Amino acid sequence: MPERQSSRKDAIRNRDAVLAAADALFTRRESPEDVTMADVAAAAGVGKGTLFRAFGDRAGLLRALYEARLEPIRQAVEIGPPPLGPATPPHDRVPALLDAVLCFKLDNRRLALALEEGGNSSPYRAEHYERWHSLLRAVLEQIPGLTDSDFTAHALLAATRADLIEHLAGEERVPRERMRAQLANFVTRVLASGPLQGLTAEE
Repeated sequence: MPERQSSRKDAIRNRDAVLAAADALFTRRESPEDVTMADVAAAAGVGKGTLFRAFGDRAGLLRALYEARLEPIRQAVEIGPPPLGPATPPHDRVPALLDAVLCFKLDNRRLALALEEGGNSSPYRAEHYERWHSLLRAVLEQIPGLTDSDFTAHALLAATRADLIEHLAGEERVPRERMRAQLANFVTRVLASGPLQGLTAEE
């Protein structure tokens, strides 16, 4: 039993070291593609085999790092106070949730871009995307008169895609607060528009 506990502690320690090393590397490097599994293993002081056993592949490492950075927001969404927490009125919570996504991706531009552009499957099937989409859809369903909450959630999240944020913040140099204001105005218009004329939820 002591050996098993020691082995488990070593695994946790190695995982934490790898995440810390990956975090530092992704923060320093200009492009996410510049960071390799070998770089992370060397920085963490572990073998590449340890890295692959813990995370599977580079995409698995990216997901783990993304989730670790996202944890404070997840806690705020699940059990926190307004404006992110579950007790917030839906008209206030939807823009607050999207603002949180935008700010998170602005603060984690390289990581978010690497995660959304990497992998062999659709980014819309990624666990983190499905979680945000399910949450937004559920909150949108609480707004009277708003139809097709599933598509609306997709459309709103499209405004926070990492490649769009990278383009706006990088190439167009849109200031952070202006981007937040633009997103808030967009969300407000969507929520105020109600159902489209001539369309029903079944259509």
